Amino acid sequence: MSDHVTPDGPAQPAAASAHLSDLPTAGQHGSSNLGGLVLGAIGVVYGDIGTSPIYAMRESLHAASRDGLSPDDVVGVISLLIWTLISIVSFKYVALIMRADNRGEGGTLSLVTLIQQALGKRPVWLMVLGMIGISLFFGDAIITPAMSVLSAVEGLTIVAPAFGPYVVPVTLAIITGLFIVQRWGTGAVSILFGPIMVTWFVVMAVMGLSHIGDDWSILRALSPVHAGAFLVTNKLASLIVLGSVFLAVTGGEALYADMGHFGRRPIRMAWVLLVWPALTLSYLGQGAMILAHPDRVTNPFFLMAPPWALLLLVILATMATVIASQAVISGAFSMIKQAVRMNLLPRLEILHTSETQEGQIYLPKINAILAIGVVVLVVVFGSSSDLAAAYGIAVTGDMVITTILASVVFLRVWRWPLMLVAVVVTPLLALELLFLGSNAIKIPNGGWVPIMMAAVMIVLMWTWIRGTRHVQAQARRSATPTAALIEMLARSDRLVEVPGTAVFLTAEPDIAPAALLHNLKHNHVLHETNIIVCVTVATRPYVADNDRLTVTRLSDRFIRIDMCFGYMEETNLPKALTLARKEGVRFDIMSTSFFLSRRTFRPGKTRELPAWQETLFVSLSKSAANATDFYHLPSSRVIVLGQQLLI
Repeated sequence: MSDHVTPDGPAQPAAASAHLSDLPTAGQHGSSNLGGLVLGAIGVVYGDIGTSPIYAMRESLHAASRDGLSPDDVVGVISLLIWTLISIVSFKYVALIMRADNRGEGGTLSLVTLIQQALGKRPVWLMVLGMIGISLFFGDAIITPAMSVLSAVEGLTIVAPAFGPYVVPVTLAIITGLFIVQRWGTGAVSILFGPIMVTWFVVMAVMGLSHIGDDWSILRALSPVHAGAFLVTNKLASLIVLGSVFLAVTGGEALYADMGHFGRRPIRMAWVLLVWPALTLSYLGQGAMILAHPDRVTNPFFLMAPPWALLLLVILATMATVIASQAVISGAFSMIKQAVRMNLLPRLEILHTSETQEGQIYLPKINAILAIGVVVLVVVFGSSSDLAAAYGIAVTGDMVITTILASVVFLRVWRWPLMLVAVVVTPLLALELLFLGSNAIKIPNGGWVPIMMAAVMIVLMWTWIRGTRHVQAQARRSATPTAALIEMLARSDRLVEVPGTAVFLTAEPDIAPAALLHNLKHNHVLHETNIIVCVTVATRPYVADNDRLTVTRLSDRFIRIDMCFGYMEETNLPKALTLARKEGVRFDIMSTSFFLSRRTFRPGKTRELPAWQETLFVSLSKSAANATDFYHLPSSRVIVLGQQLLI
């Protein structure tokens, strides 16, 4: 199964991959560069979850202290944090979900495509789940930079309490700079991400280890019994705490989403050898310190540092949160790119910021939307504690969707017995639904923010899909079959044949391209060689050159070429056309003209779309990027012909 990309009109689910490293992918070099891949994974994959100790412990204890905070409460909360990491990250993602890859690629889109391949179709429920997953991730991509950078900069108030009024302005300055530099890419500095994050995790581990001796009883938290005891003792009140505990695993989806870039083994090694131990030691150290010094509960992470190192820790934390934010932003770029490739959104301008790394891309419109969203959140909420209410629900929803999709993969792709799927999935789903419920409590206090963002994204994608299908149906009603047109042209003597090659792009290979019909009608010429190109997007991330195209000779003057691109690839049409030479198609790019059709819309007599959705669809179609750039066509060889359609 594949999805058509509509080149001569509006057309155009998903995972995100934060391709920030200049390191080669696992598939390129295998184990020969294992150390470099592990370092790259630490710098990119674990940025978000790696900075969560700054605020997760603080917010969890704050939620638990509403009726006073006893030593058992502290141990219980630490136990919840540790076992949430074990169950969600170590078991679900590292041990289980990362096995469900689509030719090496991970993420929600990989699960969707695996299911689509197994079912032989893409049912509505599968598309809806993919859309929700994309939308929730996009909401999280806006909240993460605001939350993480704010929490780091707030550490300066411990160094100098008078700095309080400057937290928001400094945060806005850092975030503004972060989004401005996206235009030039991060290739020059991304080589530092790994070493900085390694330093960050080592510092966290050392600080935590140095404080465990404050109260050795904190080691009781390593037993899940204390996590269960806390939930039983506090009953429904524990839901409030769970909403904050979940902050410890935000960013867990990145392990799976970035698997295609770094590989399963490096990501697992980074988690087991450094990240997981460092996070565990940090939480244990914070807990032991609070048991010995309850007054430090206000900001336990930064108060673990000795006074002389506090400023250095704040600077390191700020760098770590900027790296985490960069990973999320790049992940959003990658996710939206895939959504465009799979026809869920209109074409968007995609710029490459690296000559060596295909994954380093920049989407100007998406960057602007993210920047505005992050700035608004920082200004409106003003502190990481207030913003924590909005953080988590998007990630929880995304994780629930991943678990549901994974269960279908286990059942239909891996052919697991239903009982085994139930035994594995039911506890995970129950735990994540519990976290989802705990985060839902925070909806009135800010949890509505990611829900609203996701709802807007879903409406946009639904409108684009529905409008595109309607427009294509309208176009087919008055279409001319390609075979009938070729037969008619063979009998005509009114056209002038001109030398060279004409390439016409279409989404319907059996229907004559609109640009071809308009050229015949207005210019009365026919090129010596006419190539009709149909571009489709496969349900796999990459397509080998041997499988890239299929050539069908329709007549002496007409050739049809079906091109197929993976959903992670660039649709470089001229480059793909050169492969046709091996199939006997001869043409010179300098004597080739590319004909495109630009569609405009006007209201029809009957409305098949609501007025608001019709207006939104037209607006989306106008915002679509230039097809010339999208397909990497030489601008000096492109001819655009207009086409007006009723909607």
